[in-house]
Amino acid sequence: MDSENTQKLSNEYVISVGDIVEGEVTNITKFGAFVRIKEGYEGLVHISEISNEFVTDISKYVNVGDKISVRILAASEKNKLELSIKKAKQQEKDPVLFLKKKTKNSVFEEMMVSFLKRSEEKQIDLRRNLKNKQGITKKRK
Repeated sequence: MDSENTQKLSNEYVISVGDIVEGEVTNITKFGAFVRIKEGYEGLVHISEISNEFVTDISKYVNVGDKISVRILAASEKNKLELSIKKAKQQEKDPVLFLKKKTKNSVFEEMMVSFLKRSEEKQIDLRRNLKNKQGITKKRK
């Protein structure tokens, strides 16, 4: 096992960097919250990893004794973990805004391709004409 990416907690519980695990908040400070995972293994959720919003008061988000889900960011040799609440809530992949899907209607697809081609040509012509006009006005001054 790679000691940087995997820590063994007891004989059966193994965690790896990137895992999402349950833990209990044991202490809150100005710079973060300490979370106990299992059997004496504890980690820090830094204030920047609490929420995607700007956090000034950690106790608005978590309290001592709360059970929370955290993602393991890193593990040290001394069984100390770097944890994140906000990354545990994020999906593995961000949703894609635009997916390029072809429709069953090939005539429509051909019409769209020709429209886009004509549109790009018109844009190029407009830019070229605008540059020519600006060039002529600049020469007169």
